[in-house]
Amino acid sequence: MSIEVWLSFILASLMLCFTPGPTVFLIMGQSLSYGKKSVIPLVAGVLSGDIIAMSISFAGLGALLTTSAVLFNAFKWIAAVYLIYIGIKACRNNTSIETQDVPLSKRAKLFKEALIVTALNPKGIVFFIAFFPLFINTTHAVMPQMLIMGFSFLVVSALSASFYSIFSGYIRSKVSSVKFQNVFNKISGSMLIGAGALTATLQKSN
Repeated sequence: MSIEVWLSFILASLMLCFTPGPTVFLIMGQSLSYGKKSVIPLVAGVLSGDIIAMSISFAGLGALLTTSAVLFNAFKWIAAVYLIYIGIKACRNNTSIETQDVPLSKRAKLFKEALIVTALNPKGIVFFIAFFPLFINTTHAVMPQMLIMGFSFLVVSALSASFYSIFSGYIRSKVSSVKFQNVFNKISGSMLIGAGALTATLQKSN
């Protein structure tokens, strides 16, 4: 893989990862609720979800998703309903300034939520199977090129998730009022519900 092709892939990955979507809204919403200490579990969950989505795509399910409207819609609605569910929970959550720490059990839930939303995003799965081949030189060994692109994409994805999570956590840290913290919970929940609604509108590419 030439440096020019790799840089083109990185640029395309940056545009994809930093463009707001369900995963970005999930990260921002949860970071507004739980602050900077949610960064590690959220980023780890996104990366794990990306790995699962890539594995599903390379295993052939991605090709099936591109042709099966039923399967695509199943993935879409599961992800949408899950996002709306955790959004409603966030809206109903009341926090206090005295409980700023994120317990281990909650960190595990944040990891799981980020993993599920990222892995179930049907557009992400379709992207991997449709996007990666555009940058592969078939006259050279394919596997090394796929490994390079896969690792590069994960780095970009981690940067994107970290940026949105740290930024949202920073905003939360600047407000010490319990009332405003609970307002943030409502905002984060609304963002998650909006992400669910956005996911529900996804259409299968022809």
